[in-house]
Amino acid sequence: MISAIFDACVLYSGSLRDFFLRLADNGLIIPYWSEKIQNEWVYNLLQNRADLKRENLERTCHEMDFHFPGACVLGVESGVPLLQLPDSKDRHVLAAAIRAKAQYIVTFNLKDFPTSALASYKVVAISPDDFALRVVEYDANKFIDTVARHRAALSRPPQTVDEYLATLEQQKLHKTVAFLREHKDKI
Repeated sequence: MISAIFDACVLYSGSLRDFFLRLADNGLIIPYWSEKIQNEWVYNLLQNRADLKRENLERTCHEMDFHFPGACVLGVESGVPLLQLPDSKDRHVLAAAIRAKAQYIVTFNLKDFPTSALASYKVVAISPDDFALRVVEYDANKFIDTVARHRAALSRPPQTVDEYLATLEQQKLHKTVAFLREHKDKI
């Protein structure tokens, strides 16, 4: 199974967060995050969306922690000062990845996690789109099945295959959507 720390910028979007958690729920990936990562995406979302309530987002965080026991990496603070990254504010993400022994840091901010800084820790920074394709490589049939179940479970509002793929495209999963279009009849 593929393990990854999900950066706050990936968890920020409800549809992207749900997409990856569905992959985890179906046993394709092992997701990780930290309390600081959770707090960061909640804070940023509340700054940008006045229509959302903190209590609801905190409930989402609690549900994530409950549904994926062990996903919230604890005790990362002590390792943070020792790490070197271009932006010191991102060190906690790398510290969580190291603590969890995660293979990947899934982030849109690849420049903040240069290969040279991660190599000795055997962690790779990867975009959400490329990460999804790694999951496809791991088990394409199970990936397609998970996507089909995810789309079928959407009820507010329900989505056609094209609407679902458009949502993923909006989340910058362009290569993943290209793959899924080849298997459109199965989702």
